[in-house]
Amino acid sequence: MKLIKFTSTLCATLMALHGAAFAGGEGWTSDFAAAKKQAAESKKDLLIDFTGSDWCGWCIKLVDEVFKHDAFKAGVKDTFVLVEIDSPKDKSIISEATHQQNKELGAKYAVKGYPTILLCDAKGRPYAQTGYEEGGPVSYVAHLNELRKKKAVRDEAFATAQKRPGAEKAKALISALDALELDDEMVANCYGDIAEQIIAADPKDETGFGKKAATKKRLTDFRTALEGLAEKQDMDGALKLVDDTLKAGGFETEETQQIMMTRASIYAQQAKLTETLKAIDEAIAFAPESAVIPGIKEFRKRVEAGLKRAEEKAAKKKAEPAAKE
Repeated sequence: MKLIKFTSTLCATLMALHGAAFAGGEGWTSDFAAAKKQAAESKKDLLIDFTGSDWCGWCIKLVDEVFKHDAFKAGVKDTFVLVEIDSPKDKSIISEATHQQNKELGAKYAVKGYPTILLCDAKGRPYAQTGYEEGGPVSYVAHLNELRKKKAVRDEAFATAQKRPGAEKAKALISALDALELDDEMVANCYGDIAEQIIAADPKDETGFGKKAATKKRLTDFRTALEGLAEKQDMDGALKLVDDTLKAGGFETEETQQIMMTRASIYAQQAKLTETLKAIDEAIAFAPESAVIPGIKEFRKRVEAGLKRAEEKAAKKKAEPAAKE
């Protein structure tokens, strides 16, 4: 018994030291700082896999069809340092330190779904994003090699922009960032130095970049504060945050509408379905022709169906005593 207990403890210790047993097999690391150092020293890029290794079907499919195969490993060994950023349901799979690191990286890179595959330079700045692609390991490596070309285009665009004066430089840098086709929040979090150059080159904000950047920061701060309140289960505080943010204003139409929908989501989490529907209707009325309306209306249908089921259940329960009599 003692030997079994010792062996189990030793295995757990070794697992913690190495981060985890990686879904993709050997060749991956969960140590982001070490990966960046290795990439810089070996003149490679980073391939970061944001995954849910024990629950995400498409993540598991990507591992089984691509990452586990020798053809993939051979195809990327000279170009990428492989980093697995796991968010498993079974928290014992990774250490607490790794869990905290992965949570922070998920926020930094604005990860909104799994699997998210990022191609980054050695500094950790993303230049391309992808996910599951069918076709097997050889096809996937070819896909990654095609995406790698974006880094050269980015770097050339940055270099060209440096030769231009004032607002022209700002516009060129903005175009270079836009060409990456990455999430705005991800770009804001990872290209702060470029943002500073744009603002410095365009002090009168002729491009409008400064105003947009300030708005994006407010949205990021709002989401961060909302997450903190959600962790504390402070629903009243979350509703107040939404109301205060909307009162302050200064957002684009769709951004305002999305903040309004946050109120609906908070009510839905509390199973206050009547209040949820009211909040949804207010959001729809604010901008009935916006691009996000189809999604909002679909959400409304689900809430309405849930409310109907709840009312039918309550009516059935109320009728039961009468039936027994």
